[in-house]
Amino acid sequence: MSDPILIAKGEIDLYLLPQMVNRHGLIAGATGTGKTVSLQVLAEGLSRIGVPVFMADVKGDLSGISQPGKDNPKVEERAKLLKLQNFAYLGYPVVFWDVFGEQGHPVRATVSEMGPLLLARLFDLNETQSAVLTLVFKIADDNGLLLLDLKDLRAMLQYVGDNAAQFQTMYGNISPASIGAVQRSLLTLEQQGGDKFFGEPALDLFDMMRVDANGRGMVNVLAADKLMLTPKTYATFLLWLLSELFERMPEVGDPEKPRLVFFFDEAHLLFNDAPKALLEKIEQVVRLIRSKGVGVYFISQNPLDIPQMVLGQLGNRIQHALRAFTPLDQRAVKSAAQTFRVNPKLDVAQAITELGVGEALVSTLDAKGMPGIVQRAFMLPPTSQIGPISPEICQQLIKSSPVFGKYEQAVDRESAYEKLQSRTAQAAAAASVRASQPAAATSRKAAKPEPTAFDQVLKIANSSAGRQIERELVRGLMGSLLGTKR
Repeated sequence: MSDPILIAKGEIDLYLLPQMVNRHGLIAGATGTGKTVSLQVLAEGLSRIGVPVFMADVKGDLSGISQPGKDNPKVEERAKLLKLQNFAYLGYPVVFWDVFGEQGHPVRATVSEMGPLLLARLFDLNETQSAVLTLVFKIADDNGLLLLDLKDLRAMLQYVGDNAAQFQTMYGNISPASIGAVQRSLLTLEQQGGDKFFGEPALDLFDMMRVDANGRGMVNVLAADKLMLTPKTYATFLLWLLSELFERMPEVGDPEKPRLVFFFDEAHLLFNDAPKALLEKIEQVVRLIRSKGVGVYFISQNPLDIPQMVLGQLGNRIQHALRAFTPLDQRAVKSAAQTFRVNPKLDVAQAITELGVGEALVSTLDAKGMPGIVQRAFMLPPTSQIGPISPEICQQLIKSSPVFGKYEQAVDRESAYEKLQSRTAQAAAAASVRASQPAAATSRKAAKPEPTAFDQVLKIANSSAGRQIERELVRGLMGSLLGTKR
């Protein structure tokens, strides 16, 4: 069994138990109080015991975890204050990722993997428009049309819109206005660079679950500073990652240590304006994913940013300082204090407003899964560099990464766009062939022309049998989010 991870020191030493890490957690506090450094300390400790970590770098300063720290007076002062024995600077194995492929390996997903539920939120669609988008996915599935990239989705929307009348009996009303709304949202996403994210090769999540030659877990850092310019895209992307983990990871119960720990920074963006159905799915994923050996840690300014149904699932807590200048702030402080197991020696509500930088109220789960009594403590200093590395060092690490070359080149295989283009061309060719046939109406005795091989192939392709064959070839490859099957 792995040794406990020392994360803070107060009246007692405070540890994070590896077997309880998959019970999830929360790091909260106002801007500038030390949340990012606490995240870095947790990531270092997990890496040392062989647990891979994924974290989004929204401020662009987490890349330093790849390098040993050096000559930092504040770090050395904290190490002396906490009487850390044999404290030494140390870097950690890192893999950089970037949706835009600039500061890390490209990250891609197919349109069908993202699914209509998340795309509807990404497009900010209303209920009617979301239902139409779901029908478009269903029609694509039933007709064996793979949705891999945005041009596939665009072609499918046009196809469904042009043939709405023939689909109405089986699938229900498909209004041109709703199709148009989705098409406009799709255009906006493309202009924001969304076309770089959708496509193949799609991310293999198990590439994020590696250890290095020394048995240390890889720290996967997603460059999210540019992605944060479109907050809804950022939140939707991370929710897709979390949902893919939930879908693809096998059940392992309660392992001695987690298989992966997922840190979700700026977590409030996940829940802002989320419809009830999506919130229920998030709560379900968070509740059940721990049995697959995945821990989820939310980082936010205030615990109240997290819905109660999700907050109740977060067993390990690190609470940095909150401000209490207004009545609203004071209510937030009181609510945050009530989330901890009471310490009779500590006025938690008052302590939250008095904490210094790098100081926190800490409560972790014990070996029986019970929350520990909250303690006021100083977080350990990180052994790796605080702050970003240079672009040159970043590029060197990307090129020496174990996955370099796997995702750098995009692949465009036959999918909905190509098939629909082909069907249009076949229909045009068939019309041309029919027009060139000699008119038989001049004589009733004229022999009926024998069908050409092309006509026979086209007839089979358009028949129900042909469509069934096509469906069978792709069955299992399609699916919506939270039900995805590759």
